[in-house]
Amino acid sequence: MSLKGKVAIVTGAASGIGRATAEVLAADGAAVVAADWNATRLKEVADALSAAGRKVASVRADVADPKDAEAMIDTAVKTFGRLDILVNNAGVMDLDQPVASLDTSVWKRVLAINLDGPMLAMRAGIPHMLKGGGGAIVNIASVAGLGGGAAGAAYTTSKHGLIGLTLNTAWMYAKRAIRCNAIACGGVNTNIMESIDATKLDPDGQARAGEYYPLMPAMLDPIEIARLVRFLVDDGSLHINGAVIPADAGWRAA
Repeated sequence: MSLKGKVAIVTGAASGIGRATAEVLAADGAAVVAADWNATRLKEVADALSAAGRKVASVRADVADPKDAEAMIDTAVKTFGRLDILVNNAGVMDLDQPVASLDTSVWKRVLAINLDGPMLAMRAGIPHMLKGGGGAIVNIASVAGLGGGAAGAAYTTSKHGLIGLTLNTAWMYAKRAIRCNAIACGGVNTNIMESIDATKLDPDGQARAGEYYPLMPAMLDPIEIARLVRFLVDDGSLHINGAVIPADAGWRAA
């Protein structure tokens, strides 16, 4: 089905899964608000979509800032008149620190972006979805939200929390035509490691997490996640709500 007439917000849209998702949704007719903190990359994405004849607006946003989250939603509503789709993709990694060596600043930063960010966007966006008759939310989670071996304490907790937020939202708004699903991504070829200083990775935590990574059957491409997002926001998946869908090449089956 076409997404013509739908309005979507994609966070972390300047690269990786976010960029691929913005491109896929726009190509199928949605008006897309691309949001990201990296203004240079964001402009490149917006310019490319515009040049391809897509409906696009961009907003530089720190998703962990309540004012930026509200501005992002306002941009969609003021520019395109409504909000139908919200894809919470923006995220950062941690330093593989287990809890005993966890730096408080790392904990706060990771949870602020990975968990507070989606909550703030949903809190600001859902009232507009309700006014418009419903909507679809997709949260980009991780296999780290289903287990404990893929990352440090901060990232793992943030993604477990995001899955909980997804399930609660799905239940609370199920009778009001708002769906909320999550994708538990495995390894995906993105630049998320740019979000940390790799020289500060915890050696013990990295070694322990490193025992889990050789079990990964394959790395995915961002477009593969974007296509799954596209399915989940389509009316063809109307009764898929509160689902946490692994996209990990079978990693969790190990």
